[in-house]
Amino acid sequence: MLSELDLSAIYLTLKLASLTTLTLLIISPPLAWWLARSKLFFRPFIESLVALPLVLPPTVLGFYLLLSFSPDSYFGAFWIQLTGSGLAFSFAGLLIASVIYSLPFVVQPLQSAFVNLDKNYLEVASTLGFSPIKTFYKVVFPMTLPSFIIAGALGFAHTIGEFGVVLMIGGNIPGETQVLSITLFDHVETLQYEQAHLLSISLLIFSMSLLILIYGVLQKRQKRLNDA
Repeated sequence: MLSELDLSAIYLTLKLASLTTLTLLIISPPLAWWLARSKLFFRPFIESLVALPLVLPPTVLGFYLLLSFSPDSYFGAFWIQLTGSGLAFSFAGLLIASVIYSLPFVVQPLQSAFVNLDKNYLEVASTLGFSPIKTFYKVVFPMTLPSFIIAGALGFAHTIGEFGVVLMIGGNIPGETQVLSITLFDHVETLQYEQAHLLSISLLIFSMSLLILIYGVLQKRQKRLNDA
């Protein structure tokens, strides 16, 4: 049976993954759209910054984020003045770190969809007098909905599986920063293999179920489009 500590870690992980995914689905579309359409010379630099978590070891990213979150840094000091609490070893710090770490997993599918979007639809919308915001919600979003679903799923799943970054930023505080991957590591380290196996198989079943549901929905949508 799962212990109270395990259930707390599962709840905290789902909370972190949900808030991270929601935040990313708000900030990623404008960024992905700009990356897909911009011709500015410094676009490759911004694109590289977004993709950096894909190639940078999580502990390296976590280390520099930890330095940025410390009270001695400008950002850390500003956050303390703003909220009265620090970012390091807090849930807020975990959330910011997770958004940064999972950013490319949401931005890149959206950017690819925006690049491949037929420009004729945008020109028709412009001819009809649609504003940029109306064009996005009436034309772009419906046509790229599968990419939004995939991006959200990747962001959610990637956040659930985080280890190095959350360990560096959050440490191992039960009920505050002890997420599922940290709890699983603790069970293995203390030779509690039965608990580790139970958490692992639960996570595996959840991940597979999520992917099957998402790809099932996408397949049905594609079938409806083909039949239309």
